[in-house]
Amino acid sequence: MDRYLKAIPPRAWYVAAGLLLVVYPFLTNDYWIDVANFFGIYAMLGLSLNIIVGYAGLFNLGHAAFYAVGAYTTAIINTTFHVPILWLVPLSALTAAGFAYLIARPILHLRGDYLCIVTIGFGEIVRITLVNNPLGLTGGPNGVLGIGRPSLFGLIIKQPLHFYFLIWAFVLLIVLGTKRLEESRIGRAWNYIREDALAAAAMGIDVARMKLLAFVIGAALAGVAGNIYASKMAVISPDSFTFWESVVMFSIVVLGGVGSIPGILVGTFGMFVLPELFRGFSSARMLVFGAAMIAMMIFRPQGLLPSQRWRRAMVDETVGLPAAGLSKTS
Repeated sequence: MDRYLKAIPPRAWYVAAGLLLVVYPFLTNDYWIDVANFFGIYAMLGLSLNIIVGYAGLFNLGHAAFYAVGAYTTAIINTTFHVPILWLVPLSALTAAGFAYLIARPILHLRGDYLCIVTIGFGEIVRITLVNNPLGLTGGPNGVLGIGRPSLFGLIIKQPLHFYFLIWAFVLLIVLGTKRLEESRIGRAWNYIREDALAAAAMGIDVARMKLLAFVIGAALAGVAGNIYASKMAVISPDSFTFWESVVMFSIVVLGGVGSIPGILVGTFGMFVLPELFRGFSSARMLVFGAAMIAMMIFRPQGLLPSQRWRRAMVDETVGLPAAGLSKTS
């Protein structure tokens, strides 16, 4: 399968994807446009978590906390001071990034399962804090109501079609940004740390700083997704940011292909669009979906569209060279 996919020029994939994105909303109804909208939001979340898990190799099962911080920052400031939603995108990103800096700084020395457990704990702390309504800001279990709609060039964005183009514009920007980041010195440093932190440190890479940077950038992008989600829903509550949301984001990264941008998009499609296609079989669809995930982890653990690094490692292993690039998170 990989051989046939690699035979298709990358430019052909880009052109086909662009045409499909532009034409799609004019060929379907509002329901399926909304499905595509949530597909885009979770694609942003998957791409943001991919920086932490896929590039830097850090287990994070509390990513919903950063998503929540971005959404609540938008909701509270918009409803209290009536600041336009799109003006709050940078602030949501900065707030989520600042929160990530505070919680990640003292735990960066942890590895593997220990880091995973700590991030789960932080995610639950954030959710419970939101439920307890500190200073009367978060609205408790009921959440924040009456969040405004974004506006652009005088057009109030409230229809599913309007949100479709706004959301996918952000997805495109994040894809381009993460691609440039992946190919930069920072991205290469993350990959070195992912495979062998001790060797990376011996090469002069500041491991702690790079790990912290991965958390901060990933959290900032999750904060952007939170901003868009809050404006899309016009109401948010702690129920939208549970541990299950973090599990879904982690599953997107692992199932699609750790460290692979196209894999994240394919993984999001599998997690959100396929279940909607089989909604008519609601009594059995999750059973079938769970069985499919188990089968894929057994027969294709590298994900649906693995990164180029994984493919090169498979070639090296086939010809008898050391399979550099493989790790327990791949």
